[in-house]
Amino acid sequence: MMTTFELNIYYIAFAVMLDLLIGDPRWIPHPVIIIGKFIDVIERRWNRNHHIKMKGFFLLVVIACGAYLTITGIIWLLSLVHPLLSLIAEVYFISTTIAMKGLQQAGLEVMKPLLQNDLPKARLKLSYIVGRDTEDLPKSEIVRGTVETVAENTVDGIISPIFWAIIGGAPLAMAYRAINTLDSMVGYKNERYIDFGWASARCDDLANYIPARLTAFFMWIFAVFIPYSKRKNALLITFRDAKKHPSPNGGWPEAMTAGLLGVILGGENKYQGKVSYRAEMGKYYRPLEIDDIKKSIVYMHGAWIVFILTLYGGVLLFHLI
Repeated sequence: MMTTFELNIYYIAFAVMLDLLIGDPRWIPHPVIIIGKFIDVIERRWNRNHHIKMKGFFLLVVIACGAYLTITGIIWLLSLVHPLLSLIAEVYFISTTIAMKGLQQAGLEVMKPLLQNDLPKARLKLSYIVGRDTEDLPKSEIVRGTVETVAENTVDGIISPIFWAIIGGAPLAMAYRAINTLDSMVGYKNERYIDFGWASARCDDLANYIPARLTAFFMWIFAVFIPYSKRKNALLITFRDAKKHPSPNGGWPEAMTAGLLGVILGGENKYQGKVSYRAEMGKYYRPLEIDDIKKSIVYMHGAWIVFILTLYGGVLLFHLI
């Protein structure tokens, strides 16, 4: 008889395969889009007048708990019809919380026009996946933006959902995705959201705290198989530079990727015309190249591969003991 932990690992393995095969087909309503619509409706009604922080906290509770209970209820109802249906639902819902195929495609969509020296199209493709201004970016900055995005999103797009699915299956993975969606919609430090989105932003930081550090470590482990990796100094660079990032978690995968590639990430960005300087991470061995986008995708895949192999290794060791 398998434990819940072991079952969750198998669910995750099938969910990963499903995501790699089909990604997120547009013809299937995506749970994150539905969650986003609920957030939008509630935000418009609650983010006004008094007690804004308290209302923002209630938004977090309603959306995260609602996602958890909804997925739990659907899986339970399907189990009453047939156990196989609940298993399929578990795998499907976990697959919707991870985005390895989508993240890979997003990176390659920027890389393709760069290889053709079509900078306007590369800037447009980059604008779909970053918040910074992209209109006037040179080739090197387009590459930097893409590499940083792939590295940072390896956490919330892959490792964090897997981490929470291990603990609580599809319901907890979806609750995590709800928290992450809240952060992306209301977690800004501007006049409109600084109070209302405070709870969502802090909760997202907590939810990603362990996964972010695991991501960097798993990238470093995987790099032993990649001959071009600057693995020797990457761990020291990560511990030195990760804290420079404005996010308590985003710096870990970015600093590790910079260290492994032997490049500098960070620097000057523009947001709605305003210049923002992000501290540089990494050690300069060479300038960024277009191929670094593909290399960052390799480290992205390496992180989840090592994670899942570690889980299976742990189960095997448990049974041997």
